[in-house]
Amino acid sequence: MATYLTPALAWRRLREGNERFVAGESSHPNQDASRRSSLVENQHPFAVIFGCSDSRLAAEIIFDLGLGDAFVVRTAGQVIDDAVLGSLEYSIGVLGVPLIVVLGHDSCGAVSATKDAVETGKMPVGFIRDLVERITPSVLTSLRNNETEVNDMVVEHVKQTSHRLVDSSRVISSAIETGRAAVIGLSYSLKEGRADLVSGIGEL
Repeated sequence: MATYLTPALAWRRLREGNERFVAGESSHPNQDASRRSSLVENQHPFAVIFGCSDSRLAAEIIFDLGLGDAFVVRTAGQVIDDAVLGSLEYSIGVLGVPLIVVLGHDSCGAVSATKDAVETGKMPVGFIRDLVERITPSVLTSLRNNETEVNDMVVEHVKQTSHRLVDSSRVISSAIETGRAAVIGLSYSLKEGRADLVSGIGEL
């Protein structure tokens, strides 16, 4: 059974699932054998969640979702690369998902590492350096705005990432222009379990 939702209804469904999770009343929907069987031939997720790889940020759990509900893409610090853009374009262009969620969280290690690198001038080694380089513009913007806390930088990074997705992908921007999709940015509290809206692009 296909799930054709507007961006606003998709966000409402995520918000209600997160509220259940925060309250300790998760219903664990769509996690049984019949749901598994119904998804063998196709999938119709109602949201794509592009979030940080942090082990405490499991998308299906914090939004109380099940099999087939969300298309999930994760990198440390929700950093964009070509594979991420391709995955998101697939979700929008092929699967017809109406909502992209950019999900950051407080006390993010990747953002903290970038803050340290900017302040000390010492870059990490290996491919962690690539992560830091991609997050640096968000940290610099925060510092220019006199926002020196890591959690402020996380919010700025979520906002910048959301805009970069739209600027980088014609598939995504076209879907937003026609009202078929929207991009929202959320900041997640590790302690409370709540995902708060911090930005939105498109009709919600």
